[in-house]
Amino acid sequence: KCGGLHNLMKWNGNILTDSGGFQMVSLLKLAVITEAGVEFEDPKKPGSRMLLTPEKSIESQNDIGADIMMALDDVVSSTLDPVKDEFRIKEATDRTLRWIDRCISAHRKPESQNLFGIVQGHLDTKPGGLREYSLKEMIKRDLPGYAIGGLSGGEAKNEFWRVVEQCTRPGAGLPEQKPRYLMGVGYPLDIVICVALGV
Repeated sequence: KCGGLHNLMKWNGNILTDSGGFQMVSLLKLAVITEAGVEFEDPKKPGSRMLLTPEKSIESQNDIGADIMMALDDVVSSTLDPVKDEFRIKEATDRTLRWIDRCISAHRKPESQNLFGIVQGHLDTKPGGLREYSLKEMIKRDLPGYAIGGLSGGEAKNEFWRVVEQCTRPGAGLPEQKPRYLMGVGYPLDIVICVALGV
């Protein structure tokens, strides 16, 4: 109706849009996550349901003309117990990879809009762990840029920085020649440290 985000905002610079994935954590009590996507209950209309799929997320971001679009990922809280919630954490990491493939297939304008994949894997930074697995698999998709997700949810600072370091490690982390976006960071100290680490 408004001719896209740039026209609505009267802004000629780049615009980054999110997929809606964060709402899986923030509105978890109102959402059901399945392989199809995320079904939300409208908090203003109890009982009404809406299904957000990877395809619908990309369609919406294509339609509004975002320059940088985030893929829909399956986000779990960084405060989940890695032992008790091991199945859910692994499920979310694997599903994020299946959903990026669906996002890539649904993307109608790759020549003018950049789709970023989101590295998940909770706080598992051990060799061969979920972060390493997600990182390697996401890099195989050869996307225009990448995001580090699943952080800033209440985890300890040393765990946060450990994940960022692994994802930006020279030779093993995200490609140095492509943009790296750290999702959710906002504290000045975190910004300085994460830039020094390579974000």
